[in-house]
Amino acid sequence: MSLLEVRGLKVHFPIRRGIILERQVGAVRAVDGVDLDVERGTTFGLVGESGCGKTTLGRAVLRLVEPTAGSITFDGVDVSSLSAEEMRKLRRRMQMVFQDPLSSLDPRQDVESILVEPLRTHGVATGAAARKRARELLDVVGLPASSGGRYPHEFSGGQRQRIGIARALTLNPDLIVADEPVSALDVSIQAQVVNLLEELQKEFGLTYLVIAHDLAVVRHISETIGVMYLGRMVEQAPSDDLYAKPRHPYTIALMSAVPIPDPEVEDRRERILLTGDLPSPANPPSGCRFHTRCPFRQPTRCHDEEPVLRVIEPAHTVACHWAEQIAAGEIKPASSAVVS
Repeated sequence: MSLLEVRGLKVHFPIRRGIILERQVGAVRAVDGVDLDVERGTTFGLVGESGCGKTTLGRAVLRLVEPTAGSITFDGVDVSSLSAEEMRKLRRRMQMVFQDPLSSLDPRQDVESILVEPLRTHGVATGAAARKRARELLDVVGLPASSGGRYPHEFSGGQRQRIGIARALTLNPDLIVADEPVSALDVSIQAQVVNLLEELQKEFGLTYLVIAHDLAVVRHISETIGVMYLGRMVEQAPSDDLYAKPRHPYTIALMSAVPIPDPEVEDRRERILLTGDLPSPANPPSGCRFHTRCPFRQPTRCHDEEPVLRVIEPAHTVACHWAEQIAAGEIKPASSAVVS
């Protein structure tokens, strides 16, 4: 059963000109019609390059930014229709781990105050009970109880991320949106944080929406993966299926860049290089949004006809006109895009 259902979600930021009237002359389509389902107790990984709308989607799910259109349903409740007070109450069950732990933690508060504040705000606990809960959370995320009297700048990046995770756990949420939870950390510390997230999921039955650009991290932690490009979902599939049989040209290019630990296989395989920059979300290309950079693009349909996200295998959807032909080898990538 899905804990989180998103249908047709759009988040457009207006572009305004003029000093007095500030008339709207366009919009940045950060998220432009996304559907996704996150099953209870599982992890949904959301990947894509910088600027594709991943973070905006995660924030919109929690209504940290207001959706322009579409629906967000959390455990049967239409989040997009709730009042501010109703949303505040529901946020006890929906929390976020932010990308930069230092900027998301108040430098003027010690760690104990950071962890106690949500308990007081929501009337869960105060005084000694709240402080006890803070110490318990520090222990859960692998930090000593003495950490409570220290300030965020006194910790390493990995320790600060653990504090951010502890804060997200304070109110016993059902859903945690983790925005690039390990991108700013050293590789050895990344493994520790990812393992911690998995252990906490098993212990507390958490549901995760993990936003990342590191495909190796997402594969390790996610049951289902969605690939975003320029505000749209272009492919979605179970993790193992997506890595074994990527079907969208964008996903194929991303996967070709993931290192393989076998040197012989790594030397033999071909890499696909994407040319050009990511188009502006204020003026996305016509037809398929990826056609301006696609090594498999065809002279028909790609430029004029927008592909819909369609099922090509059980639980595997893709938004590409030629997915079957590419998979069968009938359409080859342009030779200029292939690097041996």
